[in-house]
Amino acid sequence: MQLIQRLLYVAEQDSCRVFGKPGTTMLAVLVSIVSLGIVAQQCQAIVIYTGWERHALVGSDIRLSCSFFSWRWTSEDVTFSWTYRPDGSRDSISIFHYTGGEAYLDNKGPFKDRLEFVGNPGRRDGSILIKNLDFNDNGTFTCDAKNPPDIVGRPSSVRLLVFEKVPIQAGVITGAIIGVVLGLLVLVVVIYYLMRFLVARRVFSLNVSKHGKKKKEGSQQRQGPAPPADPSKVKAAASEKKKQESRKDKK
Repeated sequence: MQLIQRLLYVAEQDSCRVFGKPGTTMLAVLVSIVSLGIVAQQCQAIVIYTGWERHALVGSDIRLSCSFFSWRWTSEDVTFSWTYRPDGSRDSISIFHYTGGEAYLDNKGPFKDRLEFVGNPGRRDGSILIKNLDFNDNGTFTCDAKNPPDIVGRPSSVRLLVFEKVPIQAGVITGAIIGVVLGLLVLVVVIYYLMRFLVARRVFSLNVSKHGKKKKEGSQQRQGPAPPADPSKVKAAASEKKKQESRKDKK
């Protein structure tokens, strides 16, 4: 039984290398089919993720993340590898490797005593931590991961830029400009609707006053002119007034 499982594993590994050695791959698969009558499982592609670009200050620490997606369960034989290519160089150097549950750190290269493994392979995390950054650390870091039998995948790279002061990213400036423009548009819309409201209110008050004035004039016209005063009452009132004035003079 163990022999069968071993042959299946070898067939799966060879089938995943179909793009590298087609003759050997097909031969191994045919041997497994003919000898055991069992079809090896087809491998799936593995997708590796890192950041695109990271900025950091001189003397600080930075975490470079690496994870992967695979249709399989996380294998006990999962591996992570990190390489580093300095700016201006064409050659890459290996700085970290994880396999068989053990992490192997760079103890001779540029990251001696400054590199730490902070990932969790069981959760498909192969992140590393670089301490006490220097300008010489500028470069491209590439992560590769394998989750057997899924071993066909493209490594992912992240560029590290070390600054004395972290510059303002273009995205922050663009976001600020967009925010200011949107704020001005909102302010213009609010002012527009406020002016419309004030104008409508003024027109309404004018219409109400005109309507009230016309109504008052119409009521006065319906009442007609005041009737003439009675001459006898007018004479009586005048004589009474003369009497009162004469009394005041006598006193």
